[in-house]
Amino acid sequence: MTDTDIPLWAACLVVALALGGAGFSLIGAIGLIRLRTFYERVHAPTLGATLGMALIVAASVVFFSMDEGRLVLRDLLIGLFLTVTTPVTLILLGRAATYRDRTEGNADAPPDP
Repeated sequence: MTDTDIPLWAACLVVALALGGAGFSLIGAIGLIRLRTFYERVHAPTLGATLGMALIVAASVVFFSMDEGRLVLRDLLIGLFLTVTTPVTLILLGRAATYRDRTEGNADAPPDP
């Protein structure tokens, strides 16, 4: 690993983006604990993880772009994969839980459309 010497403004931006992303991820995790039903719980970590991931990826792009002296976009692939897979997972989990609750006659199940 080389000695990294990036400008102060870039370092402050990287720290702000990384802390903001970590904060949104933490809020999503707290929502997972505090919300009562599965249908409420599934949204908080999904939204928190997506926004938190976007800010952390932005911090990574800024850091490595400043470190290497050119625009580095390879980290955007991580963001792309997580942005595509997280909502799909949310939809699949929600549909599976809805099907299960309707089959079992659970009163908390969402109504049929």
